[in-house]
Amino acid sequence: MAKHVRIWEEDCIIPTYSMAPPEKSPLFIEKRAYQGSTGKVYPLPVTEKVLDDKKDVSYRAVYLENEYLKVCVLPELGGRIQRAYDKTNGYDFVYYNHVIKPALVGLTGPWISGGIEFNWPQHHRPSTYSPVDYTFTSNDDGSCTIYVGETDKMYGTKGMAAISLYPGKAYIEIKGQLYNHTDLPQTFLWWANPAVPVNDDTFSVFPPDVHAVMDHGKRAVSTFPIATGEYYKCDYSAGVDISRYKNVKVPTSYMAAHSDYDFIGNYDENLEAGLLHVADHHVSPGKKQWTWGNGDFGRTWDRNLTETDGPYIELMTGVFTDNQPDFTWLKPHEEKTFVQYFMPYKGVGRVGNATREAAVGLSEGTDGTAVLKVYTTGVYEQAKIQVTQKNPQALLYENTADLSPETSYAASFPAPERLSGCTVTVSCGNKVLVEYTVYEKQPEPIPEPAEPMKSPEEMKSTEELYLAGTHLEQYRHATFEPADYYLEGLKRDSTDIRLNNSYGLLLYKRGRIKDSIPYFRAAIKKQTWKNPNPYSGECWFNLGLALMADGQKEEAYDAFYKATWSAETQSSAFYWLACLASEKGAYEDALDFASKSMLRNWHNMKARSLKAALLRKLGLDPSALLKESLEIDPLYMSCLYEQAVYDGRFDYWKEKMRGESHNYLEVSLDYINAGFYEDALSVLNACKDSNPMCQYYQGYIHTRRNEPDKAISFFTQAEAASPDYCFPNRVEEIRILETAVELLPEAPMAHYYLGNLLYDKKQYESAIAHWEKAVEQKDGLALAHRNLAIACYNKLQDGTRAEKEMKTACAIDPDYPRFLLEYDQLAARLNQSNTERLERLESRPDLVHDRDDLYLRYITLLNCTGKWEAALDALCTHHFHPWEGGEGKASTQYRYALIRLAQRELEAGRPHDALTCLTATLSYPENLGEGKLPNVPDNEAHYYMGIAYRQMKEEEKATEYFLLAASGPQKPGSVLYYNDQPSDFIFYQGLANLELGRPEAARKAFHQLIFYGEKHLFDEAAYDFFAVSLPEIEVFQDDIQLRSTQYCNYLRALGALGLGENEKAAGLFRELLEKQADYQGALALLDRVE
Repeated sequence: MAKHVRIWEEDCIIPTYSMAPPEKSPLFIEKRAYQGSTGKVYPLPVTEKVLDDKKDVSYRAVYLENEYLKVCVLPELGGRIQRAYDKTNGYDFVYYNHVIKPALVGLTGPWISGGIEFNWPQHHRPSTYSPVDYTFTSNDDGSCTIYVGETDKMYGTKGMAAISLYPGKAYIEIKGQLYNHTDLPQTFLWWANPAVPVNDDTFSVFPPDVHAVMDHGKRAVSTFPIATGEYYKCDYSAGVDISRYKNVKVPTSYMAAHSDYDFIGNYDENLEAGLLHVADHHVSPGKKQWTWGNGDFGRTWDRNLTETDGPYIELMTGVFTDNQPDFTWLKPHEEKTFVQYFMPYKGVGRVGNATREAAVGLSEGTDGTAVLKVYTTGVYEQAKIQVTQKNPQALLYENTADLSPETSYAASFPAPERLSGCTVTVSCGNKVLVEYTVYEKQPEPIPEPAEPMKSPEEMKSTEELYLAGTHLEQYRHATFEPADYYLEGLKRDSTDIRLNNSYGLLLYKRGRIKDSIPYFRAAIKKQTWKNPNPYSGECWFNLGLALMADGQKEEAYDAFYKATWSAETQSSAFYWLACLASEKGAYEDALDFASKSMLRNWHNMKARSLKAALLRKLGLDPSALLKESLEIDPLYMSCLYEQAVYDGRFDYWKEKMRGESHNYLEVSLDYINAGFYEDALSVLNACKDSNPMCQYYQGYIHTRRNEPDKAISFFTQAEAASPDYCFPNRVEEIRILETAVELLPEAPMAHYYLGNLLYDKKQYESAIAHWEKAVEQKDGLALAHRNLAIACYNKLQDGTRAEKEMKTACAIDPDYPRFLLEYDQLAARLNQSNTERLERLESRPDLVHDRDDLYLRYITLLNCTGKWEAALDALCTHHFHPWEGGEGKASTQYRYALIRLAQRELEAGRPHDALTCLTATLSYPENLGEGKLPNVPDNEAHYYMGIAYRQMKEEEKATEYFLLAASGPQKPGSVLYYNDQPSDFIFYQGLANLELGRPEAARKAFHQLIFYGEKHLFDEAAYDFFAVSLPEIEVFQDDIQLRSTQYCNYLRALGALGLGENEKAAGLFRELLEKQADYQGALALLDRVE
């Protein structure tokens, strides 16, 4: 068979379920937790609606194929590997989804299952369903590579994966390359996320030294592979093998606590085939499995994500990370690289060790033999296979064989007394392909779960406060504020170097440039306490950045030069000296600075592209530099632009830049900073996107060139452009937009965009002022009024004004469904009556039916107003698409409507009809899009089923259901995680016990509710430090203290009702409804006591 690799591009037709267009409005989501870190989405648009129409869609696919494998990559869908196929046995060694069926799982909405997804700088990647930059090449060694990458819109880091196939090798190589394109320290994680098909015959192949696994944030721990305690609310105390898909019934993540091996995999015993991932564990410690669970909940998500391809698990592989969240720092202009291998394997099963060349397993057989299995990813003729024993030293087995990816090798030999300590070596010539010494498991301590962070006041030292603040920044924490820790530390010691530098940098990131400068100066003052030459130059560099942004360029030059005295800031400081020299026209000095920047950081792509531009300006030949630079990063757009200027291939550059404005703005900023205004204008003129920031940039450039008339022209164009999807977020854009405000007599849109940018940067007062100026200068700015409503409610606690602004927004744009949704969210926060809210929604049925979340609010209000048949009809005739982590809303309303209808039937003496309703609550129709978790209690339904059977004089059946109703956990608990269940089911345990003639058990249940409610009534509510999923995409913030108080009073009311204290219960129920008119538990039971 000829050894060669082909790479080609062609259209690929895939049946695809559509998504609605993204929302045009900015979403300021500040307390959302997503995958354990912040779920903020600004400046990204969010897609919130899944459509049910399927059509054939043509995607531009890049294929790689050699004699063993065929791989398909889709640059239009995040650059994912869509299919990885083993030609030797017809096996898709990653899960092959034959349809594109997105669901609301991603940070910004759409996400699809299958293939290999590359997640950075967070998980899941914000652009997982979006087009990325790409190019491909055939290499001199016969391999072929496709490069996929992009610059992250939220923080500015650049990521790229080089996906390669080699001749004669049955593995996919992925070289990751992460580059911090910014001047600020950034954080990232990298989880390559292969999906693998699963069934009753599959198991995950973790290394033999993995004896414990951790949950997200290391908040929980389990033994592995045999779980022996509670994990994800499942009782595994009998000893359950959680490496097998069939045994895990609920959505579950687990990550290896530690391993000294380089592999992880999954295997199908029936097909004798599987997937392996191999990477150096020193840089790739992350080994994770995620499953939706082998139960009704999981099967529902399988249906949501595919048609006929069945269940899968995600077998995630983390680089520079071992948990989610677990972020690593990337310093300014720093690059980090790594290599991963994904390969099919066959025959070996439970792998003892694996390399990119081979996998081996050695285990005890059933008849006193040892069983040896080997698989290789290439052809190795006359390979030598040896098994040796160390003590006593002996050769247990030896053979030579021709090994190939076409098949696996298996042999057996008489087993020694014990296999542990025996070593398998597979070699060919002088090369060891794989070696494995059988691992002997010893009792080891199980690691302790992580502890939540203490409050700033509880921290013992300024060092702890510094570490706490940087940890919150590093891990992008969703609800804890790093500034609180820095400021507490500075209160204790205002001269602390690290706290001043860190807080100054936080202010700088948030656009508070002038405010940051004194903190950097304070840090330097302490650093230079005894001499002018500190150990670290970071504070000088940060001061230079702040002075530069503030327009103090001479002082910035001095600060940057001082930063070059320290190795760690030399490259980035010399880069900025080159920019400042270039802006003055001192190109030779700038070229010297750029060269020095590269000497300290050879892969500093910003310095490389600047040097190429300087060479061009000086009339020197940049071709050798450009060739070398584009070999380092063939998708570095500034270098591609310089190449286009050099050889005239602008069409190729534009093709790689794609149509969206993001790349053009990024490239133009680099040229603006170096004073290359003509090039910046040339870049921006090439952009065909309608984003008004392109015109604002051009106007700003003309102000730098002292061309005010041209600047005004471009600023005026920007002001007239549509604001849809324009979400500026770069700190540099504050100055650009402020320039438009200064130059134009009125600039309402620049004020509006500044408001968006500053609100995202937590400058709330300034944001409000800009939005107020925007609506003052321009009528009909619906989005600005809506943003003011958000700020008034969340930051000014002014609900009256918030409603006024929201009403205005809806009046200006009455046909925008999200505005109606947000108005109802605000109305609920303001505790408007259910009837008033329902009438508002009923007046616009077209908008209500347009969105699942809005339709569910309408259904909830139908239930709250006693229109249960209408609610049930609406639920059963609509196809819902829940957000991951937001499951339970449709099913809750479904159960509520049915149980209320059942109660009515029981009161009317129609127990058969009641049973029909109650039985229906025990499972969910498919159209709800939600499966049922095992821990969802049915006590209420079972109790009323017992009542129904008692009405029917079927005492045996009644007792059966009362016993079911009386079962389950006996103690109330909090509701922290998305699958936590409220403890009101204990009330029905108590009622069932009364029916069973067990009054003591009943009283115990009721008193438990009262005790819990009273004990926690005055707790200070706080967000869970380890929250993995707080999925609410609500712009008006929840009052978690109110939620906690209401929950406690609700449990107290239930307990009082159970004990016959009706007046007390009625008072508590009314109190609940006075604060939240749609509190359904109170609505359902108040009529029992009135």
